[in-house]
Amino acid sequence: MIAYIWLILGLTVLVMSGNWLVTGSVQLARYFKISSLVVGLTVVAYGTSAPEMFISVGAALDGAHDIALGNVIGSNIANIGCILAIVALIYPIVIRNKAIAFDLMIMFVVTTLLLVFGLNGVIGFWEGVCFVGILVGYTVWSVVKSRMNFSSEETEKVTMKPILAVLLILVSIVGLYFGSGWFVLGAREIALQWGVSERVIAISVVAIGTSFPELMTSLVAAIRKEADLSIGNIIGSNIFNIAGVLGVTSIIRSLNIGDLSMFFFDMKWVFGISLALVLCMLPLSRGKISRLKGGLLLLSFMIYILILYR
Repeated sequence: MIAYIWLILGLTVLVMSGNWLVTGSVQLARYFKISSLVVGLTVVAYGTSAPEMFISVGAALDGAHDIALGNVIGSNIANIGCILAIVALIYPIVIRNKAIAFDLMIMFVVTTLLLVFGLNGVIGFWEGVCFVGILVGYTVWSVVKSRMNFSSEETEKVTMKPILAVLLILVSIVGLYFGSGWFVLGAREIALQWGVSERVIAISVVAIGTSFPELMTSLVAAIRKEADLSIGNIIGSNIFNIAGVLGVTSIIRSLNIGDLSMFFFDMKWVFGISLALVLCMLPLSRGKISRLKGGLLLLSFMIYILILYR
């Protein structure tokens, strides 16, 4: 029971802290006059992916490389096949901004690089530097372009003073630090009890758990008819999970891929479900992720989970 207590406690703290981080980050973004699409792709996406960052770094430092890598791969699959699918089932998402094609391209680029970098069984320091470099360049480009076009865009008013937003972010980071440690501790103990590998636990339990902030954020955004924020959160999170989380983690400590055949199997699903997302969004200027499409995405994710536990 202790393992489950740690898991639930860690998850609770992660969700609460992720929520606070998103709130503070969005307020800062509005203060600096950044569009809702870019807020979703960068600030909110990076904020909701903070649990993955803390868990993967902590797992890598503890030598649990399968959890560090599986957490990212599983989160990217869960973000599309579970989180976005559930949001679409509850409230269909209308695609209005065809400029999101560039962000989809970046998502596929970093995913392809992850596959290439993993061919030798190790994601090392320089691969991490490359990932972080791409993330920094992408973020700067997105923010600069958004501010240049800001006069033709609308954004909500700031409801929190910048100093309070910063304090909220700092508190949330502390919460994410402790929550991630408790969550990994519980997940590893459960893996031993169930006789399941750390990779399976990371790709399923840990990945879904750390994707809860994305679910809440995207769902609220969709209900408020902020489709750009909702879909941008998912795409931005997938970019950050690979370029940011794995990038920083591998810079701190090289990640060893325990089983290359399993790595390739998981990567096939990442590419497959990412391609399914693109098809569901077409045409990018007036497309719609309907309840039917959401149901198909969720069905695909359920099949993947069943294969993992077979």
